[in-house]
Amino acid sequence: MTKTKRIIGMVLGILFIGLCVSFLRLSQFGVDPFSAMNLGISGFIGWSFGTWQLLINAIILVVVFFQARSCIGAGTIINMIFVGYIADFICYVANDVVQIQINLPLRILALLLAQLMASMGVALYMVANMGIAPYDSVAVIIEKLTHQKIPFHKARVLSDVVVIIGIIFAIASGAGIWSVVGIGTIINACFNGPLIQFFKTKLERFFL
Repeated sequence: MTKTKRIIGMVLGILFIGLCVSFLRLSQFGVDPFSAMNLGISGFIGWSFGTWQLLINAIILVVVFFQARSCIGAGTIINMIFVGYIADFICYVANDVVQIQINLPLRILALLLAQLMASMGVALYMVANMGIAPYDSVAVIIEKLTHQKIPFHKARVLSDVVVIIGIIFAIASGAGIWSVVGIGTIINACFNGPLIQFFKTKLERFFL
């Protein structure tokens, strides 16, 4: 794969992830597990979603550095800095600037598009091999430490139990459980791992 293709894949992947999180938030059906945790905690402590996500990614990055250093690259840094802020910006424009009234059909469409963007986005920057997000590296670490007895797609589902943390903090903040989780969270947790693996296989064939 040429360097140009790798850069394009990395940038598109990160953009898709940012769009995914914003669409999930706008759909009001619940966000992905990692975002659910970060929304719950950021709401509790009064930080912006993007700022808290940057901090937690930096903490996870320390673990990744020692356990799966090969996962770190330019894409890792760009992802951990921009995804949260992209989501914050798009939600700000949709809710405060344009003030879009999202009805049920649009919410369902946003949910479906978000799931495709999530899986495609992660697969794109994994195939680009310029580093993956610290959180996405957790599944790689689980696969490595279990000597592949727990494959990536199952490890991804296992790592998504962090949604419980988001629920606890959302309730503690008074926002309520449904401010961070819903059917969208369940769909993402159950299908993101397998879909990432599916798109990754297809994209590897396409790029290589």
